[in-house]
Amino acid sequence: MKIEEAQNQVDNWIKTYGVRYFSELTNMAILTEEVGELARIMARTYGDQSFKKSDLEKNLADEMADVLWVLICLANQTNINLTEAFEKNLQKKTQRDSTRHLENPKL
Repeated sequence: MKIEEAQNQVDNWIKTYGVRYFSELTNMAILTEEVGELARIMARTYGDQSFKKSDLEKNLADEMADVLWVLICLANQTNINLTEAFEKNLQKKTQRDSTRHLENPKL
């Protein structure tokens, strides 16, 4: 699936089942919550913290999808084509960092 297709699917879902988008500010707060849930799983899976009983049912892929969902909602609400934005961002990073990481002795 292409990013544009995902944006269309989210928009269709919102219009069919979600009634309307939450406000942009509400969705920004929800995105922050979802990133926090993702961080919690990452810290327990790959970091030094242990899982609590309430964390055991959480799924890393599902939490990443939640983050992506809300990000797509925000893009739709603000008329951002994520395909174009991602392509431009990749070009920017390629130009800016074409040798930076290769020359970094820490890597």
